[in-house]
Amino acid sequence: MTGNNLAIIILAAGQGTRMRSRLPKVLHPIAGRPLVGHVLTTAGRLGAEHVEVVVRHERDQVVAALAADYPDAIFIDQDEVPGTGRAVQVAVDALPAEFDGDVLVLSGDCPLADADTLRSFLDAHRDADAEATLMTAVVDDPTGYGRVIRDADGGVDRIVEQKDASADEAAVSEINAGMYVFRVGVLRKYLPSVGVANAQGEMYLTDVPGLLRRDGSRVAASVVSDVTVTFGVNDRAQLAEVGRLLNRRIVRRWQLEGVTIIDPTTTWIDDDATLAPDVTVLPNTHILRATTIAEGAIIGPDTTLVDCEVGADAIVRRTDATLAVIGAEATVGPFSFLRPGTVLGARGKIGAYVETKNAEIGEGSKVPHLSYVGDATIGRGVNLGASTITANYDDVNKHRTVVEDEVHTGSHTTLVAPVRLGAGAKTGAGAVVRKDVPAGSLAMSVAPQRNIEGWVEKNRAGTGAADAAARSRVAE
Repeated sequence: MTGNNLAIIILAAGQGTRMRSRLPKVLHPIAGRPLVGHVLTTAGRLGAEHVEVVVRHERDQVVAALAADYPDAIFIDQDEVPGTGRAVQVAVDALPAEFDGDVLVLSGDCPLADADTLRSFLDAHRDADAEATLMTAVVDDPTGYGRVIRDADGGVDRIVEQKDASADEAAVSEINAGMYVFRVGVLRKYLPSVGVANAQGEMYLTDVPGLLRRDGSRVAASVVSDVTVTFGVNDRAQLAEVGRLLNRRIVRRWQLEGVTIIDPTTTWIDDDATLAPDVTVLPNTHILRATTIAEGAIIGPDTTLVDCEVGADAIVRRTDATLAVIGAEATVGPFSFLRPGTVLGARGKIGAYVETKNAEIGEGSKVPHLSYVGDATIGRGVNLGASTITANYDDVNKHRTVVEDEVHTGSHTTLVAPVRLGAGAKTGAGAVVRKDVPAGSLAMSVAPQRNIEGWVEKNRAGTGAADAAARSRVAE
């Protein structure tokens, strides 16, 4: 059941000590979002009337990290009473008194539960006409999970946590996945009765199904076919494994949308990235955050794009780019470094060993190799010769270089900003341009060559170069 008769409570109050991290567990990122961010994104797709996140450990840090991206979420503080039962209780108490729908309880460290799975789970709860429904899974190794104990008729009798389980109960392979649906009235009625008489000294939410069964109410279980949707994160090893599973899911989705991904195992794509049909992704490529790639583009190998926009039929290889725009049919790489603010026009080129930053490079313009272009506006049809650099920093402030249309610079030109090169201007090799160059002019800074005879033999006596020079003189 989705829509306005649904509230979602996300449990994100735990410390996550096994992560051994200053960062709260639920904020550890995979696929471009924090763990709990994936749960919140899925919750948003279900259209719930209320979405609450229960916080406690490092609550200010958690709220600050999530509030802007999830403005509809309500953050609820758990008090000193420990346990999932208390977390859900304070969240239920914060719901409007008139709310009488279902409550879906999710864990903030379980990012693989997708919207389709949760919709099916909610539908199963409704079809069973149950007071509570548990998501369960059958696993080969149930260690660490609560066991689902069924009665003689196959119905759910109770949940037993690992530390409270007998030997027979611990041998049960059906586990509690930590996701539940309750009628809100059930939680309002039974949570005040949940105590802390257990090995952990906590209020267990899992005690509620047992209380319901005691009173003859129906408790249902929905067994998921894909156990991976139940996987949670408690340490760095599990973080990596869950990240790998989520990435495999994302990669497969884009493959089915018409994207060619040569090596899925070395390709990483964040959940917010967008790829058009007929994009080709070569091995060892990372497409991160909100990067968008238009049809026909070829990305990789060995490329990282962060929050970039790549136009149709562009080619980007062996490149590291962040917050850059690459135009249609443009080429970038190999070994290019595009820093924030780089905009490369259609059919433009940023070549080998080129670094750019806060630079607008016009349509058809080329920065072929061994150059630095920072804080610059480059017009159309420009060709910057090898090792051209914009000297944009005077040790106090950054200054801008403007290169107008159809300018060609000679190799090893240095443009000392602020400076402007007029349309069609040219520079000689090795020019150091400190003044504006009028349109159509040639800028040169060449001193007459001076040869000092005998300098090597006089100043580098005994070296191989001096010996070679002496032999040459004899031969002459």
